[in-house]
Amino acid sequence: MSLPNYVIVLSDLDPVASAVALRLGTGPSTGVLVDGAPVRDVAPGVVALRRPGRHIFDERLDAKLPDAWRAAMVPLVFPSVHRSERGDEALTVHPLGNPGPTAEVGGRPGVLTPAAPRWMADGLRRLEEGAAKVGLPTTYEATHHGPELAVPAFFIEVGGSESLPPRESATSLIADVVSSLEEDPHDRVVLGVGGGHYAPHFTDLTKRRSLAFGHILARHVLDDLEPAVARAAWESTGPSASGVVYARAADAERSIAAQWGKRFREGDAPRREVRPIPSETGDGARSAGT
Repeated sequence: MSLPNYVIVLSDLDPVASAVALRLGTGPSTGVLVDGAPVRDVAPGVVALRRPGRHIFDERLDAKLPDAWRAAMVPLVFPSVHRSERGDEALTVHPLGNPGPTAEVGGRPGVLTPAAPRWMADGLRRLEEGAAKVGLPTTYEATHHGPELAVPAFFIEVGGSESLPPRESATSLIADVVSSLEEDPHDRVVLGVGGGHYAPHFTDLTKRRSLAFGHILARHVLDDLEPAVARAAWESTGPSASGVVYARAADAERSIAAQWGKRFREGDAPRREVRPIPSETGDGARSAGT
């Protein structure tokens, strides 16, 4: 059994994940079962797993995967609907974990899941390249919810109102993106510190430069951030982390900054060229099923 590049996790209770599952179709079983459900091939090097419950509470799902996949730290990618108090419509990606003392939407307080910075950066860029047809902005979100996992993971989302279903054009774009992700080895991996929840500065940097953010700690969590959690954010950003990018210079002067790496100069990351995204689905997609 060969290692997949990553696993797409599809919650049957999530409207975006369900739409993505329909678009991806039913591929052949890999022979791996998780709670009786087959893990299926959906694209070269890409497998998908459907789950009956809510993904934000699917704690330690990685423990149910093959030992070889866990040892290789095969990432998990979660297509999802994004709900906000303001009903913001956007295409978003974000790492997992709770840097603060609460865990209202999955995971545990003060516990962070390993980030998948280069996979997540590619997801953000591919969303951006297709966003014009959808008519939605594309952005990072800061680290802010579960589930708790021991392998790298990130959410890729379509935001909107509780009363309206996600746009079909947006869920189709998500399906195309998650079935064709590629890591760019030239990306410099960094921790993002400061800024708002939607991290516009870090988003712009990843779109324009070879920078891939792991964890993103919004400014509102910094005042009460425990040193152990700050250190975990640095360590779980990735073993190849080059340093820290701050949203403003004042954030680098906080005493908590002693818990992570040196400051990274944004200009040291090369500018990048935009490329079109391939479509791995479309009219020839297989019919959905389990």
